[in-house]
Amino acid sequence: MPNKRLVILGGGGFRVPLVYGALLGSSVIDEVVLHDVDAGRLHAIGRVLQAQSSLSSRAPSSSSRASSSSPRAPRIEATTDLTEALTGADFVFSAIRVHGLEGRVIDERVALDEGVLGQETVGAGGIAYGLRTVPVARAIARRISLVAPDAWVINFTNPAGLVTEAMSAFLGDRVIGICDSPSALARRVVRALGVPQASISYAGLNHLGWLTAARVGEQDLLPGLLESPTVESFEEGRRFGAPLLRSLGAVPNEYLHYYYDTEALVRASLAADETRGEFLLRQQRSCYAELTATEGNAFEAWDAVRRQRDATYMAMEGLGERDDAEGGGYEDVALALMMAIARDERQELILNVRNRGTLPELDDDAVVEVPCVVDGSGARPLPSSGLPAHGVDLVRRIKATDRGVLTAASSGSRAVAVRAMAAHPLIDSVPVARRLIAAYQEKLPELGYLS
Repeated sequence: MPNKRLVILGGGGFRVPLVYGALLGSSVIDEVVLHDVDAGRLHAIGRVLQAQSSLSSRAPSSSSRASSSSPRAPRIEATTDLTEALTGADFVFSAIRVHGLEGRVIDERVALDEGVLGQETVGAGGIAYGLRTVPVARAIARRISLVAPDAWVINFTNPAGLVTEAMSAFLGDRVIGICDSPSALARRVVRALGVPQASISYAGLNHLGWLTAARVGEQDLLPGLLESPTVESFEEGRRFGAPLLRSLGAVPNEYLHYYYDTEALVRASLAADETRGEFLLRQQRSCYAELTATEGNAFEAWDAVRRQRDATYMAMEGLGERDDAEGGGYEDVALALMMAIARDERQELILNVRNRGTLPELDDDAVVEVPCVVDGSGARPLPSSGLPAHGVDLVRRIKATDRGVLTAASSGSRAVAVRAMAAHPLIDSVPVARRLIAAYQEKLPELGYLS
């Protein structure tokens, strides 16, 4: 297989070593190019990756023969020049964060000041994040279409479904969105069932989907799980509770908690000493300062911070620390996707792709999150059992909000942005939406284009 070049946009991001770590055990990528607008962060993460590569090369193997045949660590390059980074790319992994974690803190606090959720992908915070990210994502997609038109683009930039749809205007089906939540949910359900594997039915939008079946052969085992005492043996079962899951006849993605228990989560967020964004900003400022200033093992310093971050995921909203944190996150989804395309090997993954009639409630170009078959020709949605009836209206409303954000970003219309904000079910108020947009514009210069 010819040498493959992976470009990571947002290459100075904290989670980049997870992607590089996933690549170390495979031979699908020979060269990793880090791109970031922040040269300092780029240098810091470059140090982490170099230490990670050295640790991998020193790892013991069962024999000298096995060691000589094991894949080499991908070469690492870094640049702040986007065109230089993209030239010759086979895969582009987009994980940018416009206005950094400082922007996430603004997203959260402005929303909470109005008494609504400010989570970075859900509600007011997600809309603000989308409004400042979509113009940048579109510009990047256009540059990729000109500089590396044959590259496959894997998008993890949040809000992932919205940003993937924005980029698809230039890249078509060569941009594929990924998220680790659906695959992690599927693993937990299969484990609770006590079977080695199952065929999973899942449908919705990014951070807004439901697992609706888990089949072994012709038998759907999910109804039995929902009625059994073990229904609360896995994370979503405990989080949502057996009565709700049984009434839904499905297992919701963890992010549905923001819709099902909104008032309690707002109260918990307001009562917390700091928001999730404030925690991460404080943590990462300290981490990057250490990575830049010390000569110690950069990977070990980074990994200690990463473990603390993972353990506190979703704890700021009063959901408790995760007690079953596991590997196989978004980096493994990205690797599986790249391997399937590069090697033309069939793989089934839950991905964000254009609908193409998969969910009849949405138009063909709407990006949805559904099981797909992936091979050398890309990702295609598998036939779907569809959305659960109770989720149809919510999915339609969120997709309408997404479309409002896309229209506002392309037209520069502040009025359209206000309508998109007001249409979201967690806001549902034009006066509140006007105040939110005004406050976000005051604090986020990237929203100066809205008038």
